[in-house]
Amino acid sequence: MEDWVAVHGVELVVVLGWAGFWIYWLVAAFSTKRGHVPWSQHLGARAVLVVLAILLLRAGALRGGNLNSDPWRGGLGVFLLALGLGFAVWARRHIGRNWGSPMSKKDEPELVTSGPYGLVRHPIYSGILLAGVGTAVALSWSWLVAVLLAGIYFVYSAIVEERYLTRQFPEDYPNYQRSTKMLVPLIF
Repeated sequence: MEDWVAVHGVELVVVLGWAGFWIYWLVAAFSTKRGHVPWSQHLGARAVLVVLAILLLRAGALRGGNLNSDPWRGGLGVFLLALGLGFAVWARRHIGRNWGSPMSKKDEPELVTSGPYGLVRHPIYSGILLAGVGTAVALSWSWLVAVLLAGIYFVYSAIVEERYLTRQFPEDYPNYQRSTKMLVPLIF
């Protein structure tokens, strides 16, 4: 009984953490500058990721049958989840009205390089990926498949966004790229 409570307690904390994060994200989306997402331009990449996700789900890659029962691992995973979600929320709040969905183009863009953007160029992506790793550590290693897919999508989105930002800020953005890593401080 004690193991059941530990396993499902961690699972509940993870679910509530992600639910709270996405509710905040949806509410915060209403306070952004106008812009547009060129969906058709990147439809192929999104379609490939959706097909991969469906194939992995059909193959049972994310079945939660073997949930983690180690309380230390569960605690570490919840810590990483909270750290990642907290970092993403900090970045979202810091960028303010300049935030947009992946690969969106704002009508009046501003280059933000302070706060979490002084640590990495895409801290929202970094935070969500760290939270995903925390989920895998807390619950089941199979969640690393979802983190890998999200990572592929985020790197692709970051590259597209950086091309746009380089055109918008031809002097400042290349300097920022040279001085700040994309997703992991000091590494990548």
